[in-house]
Amino acid sequence: MKTTPLSRRALDLLRPPAEATRPLFARAPRRWQRWSPYVVAGGFVAALLPVTITVLANDYRLGGGWAGALGVGQTVPLLLAVTRPLQAWVLVLAFDVLGALLLYGADTTARAWPWPPTVIVGCLVLMAALGLRERTRTLVTVWLVTGAAGLALGVFPPGGSTSTYVLLIVLAGVVLAVTGAVHQREEAERLLAEQETISGAERAQRTLLEERARIARELHDVVAHHMSVITVQADSAPYRLTGLDEAARGEFASIAAGARESLSEMRRLLAVLRSDGSGEDGGERAPQPGVDRLQQLVEATVRSGQPATLSLAADLPALPPAVDLSAYRIVQEALANVVRHAPGAPTRVSVTGDERHLTVVVVNGPAVGRTSPLETSGTGHGLVGMRERVRLTGGSLDTGPLPDGGFRIAARLPLDAPSTSTSLPVNSRSEDTS
Repeated sequence: MKTTPLSRRALDLLRPPAEATRPLFARAPRRWQRWSPYVVAGGFVAALLPVTITVLANDYRLGGGWAGALGVGQTVPLLLAVTRPLQAWVLVLAFDVLGALLLYGADTTARAWPWPPTVIVGCLVLMAALGLRERTRTLVTVWLVTGAAGLALGVFPPGGSTSTYVLLIVLAGVVLAVTGAVHQREEAERLLAEQETISGAERAQRTLLEERARIARELHDVVAHHMSVITVQADSAPYRLTGLDEAARGEFASIAAGARESLSEMRRLLAVLRSDGSGEDGGERAPQPGVDRLQQLVEATVRSGQPATLSLAADLPALPPAVDLSAYRIVQEALANVVRHAPGAPTRVSVTGDERHLTVVVVNGPAVGRTSPLETSGTGHGLVGMRERVRLTGGSLDTGPLPDGGFRIAARLPLDAPSTSTSLPVNSRSEDTS
């Protein structure tokens, strides 16, 4: 069956919106708030149903059967307003119009017509539910249709009756305007919160990618150095070692060629990571720091006014370049976080190790000397970088607040190279606060 544009618009009005089954206040944080619309709707039905039947039967002298039917039709659909207020309005308006027509033959002398007081109360409840749920276009349509029904009935009022259709038009417009404004504000706040959540996720992802790029650049320097050493040693071996046969010379030549090819391939793949777009990469050429530079780092922190101590084991084993650099960066970021978020807090840095692991622990107490931290909200960069560095080495990271108000960061870095370091989990008990 074909439908005209007007009938399609009418069907769209009757069709529930995409979230029509979602009750009012469904997103409320507390359970009693989510149940409050049902309680309010049930209360209005329980109060209006007997009053409506009594008013129609006693005041308007309407037959008991019609009074009961109209009372049920004009009040019970209010329960539907919690989830589908538009459909409830259609049902109630139909029974209201039917009741106004039936009241033509009733006693309307000095009585309200076409809308009795109980009808006005029920209609205003529906308007409030609609305003908290529907779009502005739908609210305007509802108001116009309700007003048009009242105007059409008010053209030929019964003798001696008191007209109430103007009163309903005014009150319905006020209720729709107020509740619609509340709904629009709630939607705006929800959309803003969603946008902030999306922006926060994008910012965290961007931070993660930037940190990975920085780590990749540093690793490129380390790996390039060792590959260059392998190439030089393989090329010079036939000249340094006497008595090599042709097979050994060919083996060294093959090693040198493979190292050069790998180094060239790595440089091509990481060229974009080594460039920051400024054309100045002098800082990238500097040697990367390690555990041997921690003493200087802690001393610089103390000179800035932050009390800090370093406990560095004297019998540390030889550290792989990635572990050496990661340990330094973890301590560096931890001290920076203390300066930003807990200025003046005493801080202890401990670096110990055995044959298999290097353990880095940074513990700070509560802030002293200031009533507020230098930064009240973090960007989320600090612990993200630590997690990436720990993930790179296949270790574990444990972070979290202390009972006295301080904070603890503990990283355990394996000294043997993991087979698939990027797939190993990183244990962290807290969210990033830096």
